[in-house]
Amino acid sequence: MSQPEEGNDQYNDNLHAHLVFVTKYRREVFNDEMLTRCEALMRDVCESFGAELVEFNGEGDHTHLLVHYPPKIALSKLVNSLKGVSSRYLRAEYTGRINRIGMGSVFWAPSYFVGSCGGAPLNIVRDYIENQKRPT
Repeated sequence: MSQPEEGNDQYNDNLHAHLVFVTKYRREVFNDEMLTRCEALMRDVCESFGAELVEFNGEGDHTHLLVHYPPKIALSKLVNSLKGVSSRYLRAEYTGRINRIGMGSVFWAPSYFVGSCGGAPLNIVRDYIENQKRPT
């Protein structure tokens, strides 16, 4: 049986990851405006890697992402870029809010969750992310 060629969509269809990033000390820093900006930043980072941000949502102290990515991407490099870029921009653009909450110079906790979603029905993961209790 022959292997599909690298450019074939069979390689790309099942590479989905559910990512969760938590704020430092689980501080409830996000409001709807910040989550919207964070989503735009993360969408741009994904596009620069050749990946797609399929779904995004969050609550006051964490974000959920459903990312579709090509096999040539090291997921850890994508995660580092997502956290680094979003941290830099959010800390610069929401300095007053972040300082009031007392987060200092670090925005995200150093760890993160990643779960492969290739074998699970994507609509279930997507529904879970959509139904997060987004702050108003």
